[in-house]
Amino acid sequence: MKHRILAVALVVAVVSGCGLIGDGDAQPKGKAPTDMNMQEAGDRAEQILDGILGAIKPSVETERGPSSDSICTDFKNDSTGTGSITRRRYVMTIISDERRGNFLGVVERKWKKDGYEITSVRKHKENPAIFATTPEGFRVVLEFGYKGQASIDVTSPCVTESEVTEAPREPLDPSSPAADGFPYIRSDFWSAENPAPSASGD
Repeated sequence: MKHRILAVALVVAVVSGCGLIGDGDAQPKGKAPTDMNMQEAGDRAEQILDGILGAIKPSVETERGPSSDSICTDFKNDSTGTGSITRRRYVMTIISDERRGNFLGVVERKWKKDGYEITSVRKHKENPAIFATTPEGFRVVLEFGYKGQASIDVTSPCVTESEVTEAPREPLDPSSPAADGFPYIRSDFWSAENPAPSASGD
């Protein structure tokens, strides 16, 4: 497959504090291939990510993570000529331990409003995450990883294999705090080390 981009995705445990149960291990089964090709699926994944991040108020700073693609292995029929693609964003705003539940809650409500199916929640104090599937069959996950790094991944269902162009990514200054790859931007709301007022941000 041309333009294959390999990425090591953080796989973490999850807890949302939103009353959902599950361990987050189960992934939704693959959907039948659509009329999309991999490039179109990648573009759609970027639109989904933009929509999710646009619903987070106050807004957060993000960096586009590396894309990855793979041959479809979860489709029961002959998967020759089919593949899937993952696009991701890393949240560079510091989300404090006290505000993670709020952050997860905002995203969960956005997903439910858009008709996403919450497939599982993994409960973990340091590494909460929530998994869902869109009506189109895209799999989405919000997870907190090492050093509180929040990331959102979107993986397409099986689509027609094609060449894929990497989404543009801003080059990082080696001297910038962003070069370390971990959240470094403080937010008056999301970085606060106290529980959020019940009437705001939740």
